[in-house]
Amino acid sequence: MSNLARKIQEEKQFDVQTQPVQVPKKLKTKKSWLSPGEKILGLAFTGIVCFGAVQMVSNQAAIYEVNKEIQQTEEAIQTQNKVNTDLSMQVSELSTYERIKAKAEAMGLKFSGNNVKVVED
Repeated sequence: MSNLARKIQEEKQFDVQTQPVQVPKKLKTKKSWLSPGEKILGLAFTGIVCFGAVQMVSNQAAIYEVNKEIQQTEEAIQTQNKVNTDLSMQVSELSTYERIKAKAEAMGLKFSGNNVKVVED
């Protein structure tokens, strides 16, 4: 064989030797970051936290409604107290001695000092 043929043959052998042998790839098992038990615990904890948050918000809403009703009731009480005060002032104005005497005389009654009796509380 000539040198040229030998070089070509050696190059072929070198190429065959340098080509990497393809090793069958192993199937990598995907390792989970959390185990199934940890996932269940995480979901349970998340559910409990969400439930607690909803309960807190609903309790605050109920408290707000009760406070609103209390304020409305207090306002109604103040209004009624004002009306009662006004009515008691009217009663005191209408129950004066002069007014009663004038009404009695207008109805035909006469004042007689002998028939008057003083009554004390």
